[in-house]
Amino acid sequence: MGTTGTTGATGAVPEGRGPVRYGPLAPDAGLPALPELVAVLADAAGRPEPEPPGGGPVLREAACGYWSRRGLPTHPQEAALAAGPQPLLLALLAAHGGDILMPRPHPASWAPQARLLGRPVFQVPTPAECGGVPDPYALLETVRRVRAEGGTPRLLLLSIADDPTGTVAPPELLREACEAAVGEGLHIVSDETWRDTLHRPHETVPLSPAEMWPEDVTVFFDLAGAFTPASWPAAAARFPATSGGAARRARTLDRLTALGALVAGPVAAAAAHALDEPTGVTERAAAATALHARVASAVHHAVLGAGALTRPPQAGRHLYADLGPARRSLAARGVGDSMELEDFLSERLGVQVPGGHRFGDELGALRVRIATGPLLGATPEQRMESLDAVDPLRLPHVAAALGVLTAVLAEARAPR
Repeated sequence: MGTTGTTGATGAVPEGRGPVRYGPLAPDAGLPALPELVAVLADAAGRPEPEPPGGGPVLREAACGYWSRRGLPTHPQEAALAAGPQPLLLALLAAHGGDILMPRPHPASWAPQARLLGRPVFQVPTPAECGGVPDPYALLETVRRVRAEGGTPRLLLLSIADDPTGTVAPPELLREACEAAVGEGLHIVSDETWRDTLHRPHETVPLSPAEMWPEDVTVFFDLAGAFTPASWPAAAARFPATSGGAARRARTLDRLTALGALVAGPVAAAAAHALDEPTGVTERAAAATALHARVASAVHHAVLGAGALTRPPQAGRHLYADLGPARRSLAARGVGDSMELEDFLSERLGVQVPGGHRFGDELGALRVRIATGPLLGATPEQRMESLDAVDPLRLPHVAAALGVLTAVLAEARAPR
């Protein structure tokens, strides 16, 4: 089940432990649903019919308002919504021809969508500063190599705020990567799921490629990134305001119809309310982001304290840790690759800690994604207490969870 490509191909993965089977979902907020949204969904619970393919007028208007407030004016005929990011991405990929390029590492769901379509995938290394965006020079080299080998690279997936690394691409680097892609005739699909979860929103600029190359970029995001629970699947896409964009949107709607990926009526009502961004929704989103940022900072400190490596988290509810410096001590415990590291940490922490092979990384690299949601508490009451606390790190249940994580990381580092 390895990923194909001229750069960064992964090796074969044993049955039952591959990047798809029992694969990780996106990091969850770990918080109860906002009562305001629960009330909207409950009021619409009697709706017997789903939304039409791509979403109805109210839902699409709400998505347009969301993008317009972020500097991306959008007409409802340029928007489409689906029942979750996986079927939406699958439909977007199916609506485009050619080979697919993506950074390495990348979200766990990206490569499986391409494999379902039987499409070649080529992974491009990311720069040292961040994940989510390919190194511009490596991208050019990969495109030219693929063409020399008879391939047809036409689509680049990237994310401005990244899963799994929790980093945000600097504007100048994003511009260079997009300029290289557009110059080579690639269409860009920008995953902006985590753009509303910036840990330091006044210091970090979440620039969308669609602001720079509006005719060459399709944007999509999962509402569960900042607004709705993951159990209410809804995702939105924004297409270029061109004839080509209209054609791709039409083909995407065809695929969504074939998949039956229609947003449920009650979920659509809650999603439209969230996308309108009333005060209660934005306050909850800001509070949740601040909570995860605080805990992620503590996890970052624990990882570095154990002698491991990780970039400072800048967005989302996760970070990406490299336990390569502990390779010798881990080998003494029977851990020699990311699958074994996943098993080692997951067993000791009692939650899934997905290895880097889930994200297209090298199997031999000792990397894992650590989510902050499981550290907020074991019950809804504890998690809400964490959300409301002035200093959540002082709460006994959060401190205990961080203590366990610190101890397990220290065990991985200690000689046996």
